Amino acid sequence: MTAMHRLRLLLVAALVAVGAASAPARAELTIDITRGNMKPMPIAIPDFAGASPQEIQAGQDIAGVISADLERSGLFQPIDKRAFIQTGASLQAGVRFADWKQINADALVQGRVEMTPDGRMRVEFRLWDVYAEQQMTGEAYTAAPQGWRRISHLVADAIYKRMTGEEGYFDTQIVYIAEDGPKANRRKRLAIMDQDGENHRFLTNGADLVLTPRFSPTAREITYMSYYRGTPRVYIFQIDTGRRELLGNFPGMTFAPRFSPDGNKVIFSMAVDGVSNIYEMNLMTRQKRRLTDSPYIDTSPCYSPDGSKVVFNSDRGGTQQLYVMNADGSGVQRISFGDGRYATPVWSPRGDLIAFTKMKGGQFYIGVMHPDGSGERLLASGWLVEGPTWAPNGRVLAFWKETPSNSRGRGGTSKLYSIDLTGTNEREMVTPVDGSDPAWSPLLP
Repeated sequence: MTAMHRLRLLLVAALVAVGAASAPARAELTIDITRGNMKPMPIAIPDFAGASPQEIQAGQDIAGVISADLERSGLFQPIDKRAFIQTGASLQAGVRFADWKQINADALVQGRVEMTPDGRMRVEFRLWDVYAEQQMTGEAYTAAPQGWRRISHLVADAIYKRMTGEEGYFDTQIVYIAEDGPKANRRKRLAIMDQDGENHRFLTNGADLVLTPRFSPTAREITYMSYYRGTPRVYIFQIDTGRRELLGNFPGMTFAPRFSPDGNKVIFSMAVDGVSNIYEMNLMTRQKRRLTDSPYIDTSPCYSPDGSKVVFNSDRGGTQQLYVMNADGSGVQRISFGDGRYATPVWSPRGDLIAFTKMKGGQFYIGVMHPDGSGERLLASGWLVEGPTWAPNGRVLAFWKETPSNSRGRGGTSKLYSIDLTGTNEREMVTPVDGSDPAWSPLLP
């Protein structure tokens, strides 16, 4: 665990001086994130002001990360700083709204960095509606100086929430399978990074094959599957300490467990005598309970956000399709009826959608549908796209995409991507090596 991720940021309860509460009326500048092909909102993000060289540099770095976060969402278009008429430093004397209107900025982010006597860093920001000439929100954060990047993500989250009405997703991490080496002998390691690709590190050394990492609800634990001398084992990895705990040996297991929403159980599929069924395990007692009992292949279970239901895929209907059942295994109902085969279902944190992988006509797709099977929409496609995972706000998905190798087995890549629910903002999530099977964390504690 890096020093940055051990930080516990102190959010100052009061809004910054001359805060939003004192404004005569709250601005109504907002973004509708449900519309496709929308034009991103122009937003100005000058360097945060500071007095010392250290503060000035931090102010530049913080503004850069906020800009990158918001731009990557597809909802905002940060304005080139070369167009600014008023500087970040001069903003401290007052906002000259006419200057920002002249460059067509709808919103303005004003910030300041200062080092406190105890050696900590205090960062405050204000978000302004330029045309209403009103402050929309403002907050202050205090942390150790090395926490500047996380503060940046928190500021971006606050702006995103105020402008869209939805929770942000920038103060999060991605765990995934890092792949390198020749196709015939790939080394697969567990790796973790911030959602923007920074603070990347490997959690395993590649000695054993690792698969299907998943975060706990606390974002401080990961469960994953590893093959030790050919035997599949499931581990729980403590991110803060690096400690690894063996959950059990599960011969024939097809997918690593997912945590229940309360973190007290895991759910998984296990093959016994050639038949794959869904099981859950109580993490306190380590007692297993079988939830499905069929002669078919039941795999890829995932709890609903309230823990009352489970979605999974099964071939019990003749082809691989999606099913929903109660958490005790009762009331199984098929929900997918489109052409093709469906796999890897994942329930949205909001509870309103289920993401999935679809295979049809030699093509793979990432799609979503409502829990009753209605409203199916396909968001991304490719030669091989697979493994959707939700951002904690339920508005963005990550997945991995593989390109084919040539006739000699050479070439071909495996990369991580994100896409929003409109299907119009697909972005590569850059990693130092090839990547597959991403899992998105909840917001960090």
